[in-house]
Amino acid sequence: MNKSKLLTLLLTAIITILSLSLIINPQATLESSIRGLHIWWGIVFPSLLPFFILSELLISFGIVSFIGVLLEPLMRPLFRVPGIGGFVWAMGMASGFPSGAKLSATLRKQSQLTRVEAERLVSFTNSSNPLFIFGAISVGFFHNAQLGIVLAASHYVSNMCVGLVMRFHGRKEEQIPKQKSSFSLRTAFHILHTKRIEETRPLGKILGDAVTSSVHTLLMIGGFIILFSVLNRMLTQIGIIPFFTFWIQYILQLLSFSTALAFPLLSGIFEITLGSQLASVTTNTPLLQQAIITSFILGFGGLSVQAQVASILADTDIRFKPYFIARILQAVFAASLTYLLWKPLYMNWNQLIPVVEELPVITSPSTPFFATLYDTTLSYGPIITISMLFLYTIMLLRNHVLPKKT
Repeated sequence: MNKSKLLTLLLTAIITILSLSLIINPQATLESSIRGLHIWWGIVFPSLLPFFILSELLISFGIVSFIGVLLEPLMRPLFRVPGIGGFVWAMGMASGFPSGAKLSATLRKQSQLTRVEAERLVSFTNSSNPLFIFGAISVGFFHNAQLGIVLAASHYVSNMCVGLVMRFHGRKEEQIPKQKSSFSLRTAFHILHTKRIEETRPLGKILGDAVTSSVHTLLMIGGFIILFSVLNRMLTQIGIIPFFTFWIQYILQLLSFSTALAFPLLSGIFEITLGSQLASVTTNTPLLQQAIITSFILGFGGLSVQAQVASILADTDIRFKPYFIARILQAVFAASLTYLLWKPLYMNWNQLIPVVEELPVITSPSTPFFATLYDTTLSYGPIITISMLFLYTIMLLRNHVLPKKT
């Protein structure tokens, strides 16, 4: 039997087993689906939609190209990507997964990036946003605002480290001559003006396309979140995850970690929210070990996020393999940085808190800004999601149904 037929047989067996597990465990399937839906319509959709729409508008009006010229002297020497990569990086950190992949794919389709440049950019512009790290994980799961400082620092510094490593990716494939990077406000404005002139769509059409494209992507993301929430639960039900947990426990023992963190780690490999939550409630485990495992999970991103990125990149010639390698690198970097930064950013910081009279709002245990924002998003997120889906449906009917009647 050749490899192709063996793969077909393997995929058939996996899908059949999962389908049977859904039928046998309807209650568990429903609960995990609801959990995934709650994450999507309460947090993911309302937090990502504004960034997606704004990004589409900034690209359409040429503002991204303007920013790209200004950031060229920084991004080209450091990461070997065009200046527009700075915009993608900033938006990726602000909005979270998988914004970096969506923007990189959009710029690649517009030929503003080469394939190698896009692969480098995707590798370090997908990250968790501060709202998730501070609001959901630090305050929501661990009930510890100061922990967010360590997690955020290790996460974003490791992200930059991945970018510096991935700058060497595809050097043999590059055929673009080296260009001298220079800061030119006049050139930047000229490109901005040229891009605006080239955009022939009316303003209403640009806004409509931005909303439609953003909601379409978010619907795809929602499907993956629900799918992997169910998949994770079914693999637990049929004993697959407990089986691999045994081997992870052995690895953790070698690293002198608590074996109780094996199941949260394995769950986090599939879905970061569940893995982080399970790590936070692990008993009889040092907080440092919980933080290291959580950083590893955040750096890896989870197979759910990676499936979202793979789906977005499938519409382009950008390869997924470099992104997957980058996620492994960031997971290791983030876990290592958490260990190194633990004493200066957590232990020493907690000792200084009683001495400081005024603390920034973000780091104050009593009034954490991101925790408040996270609670607000949970309260009003479903309303925003339903409203935008209603608007999206009307726009689809207007664009595809009504023209046929005329």
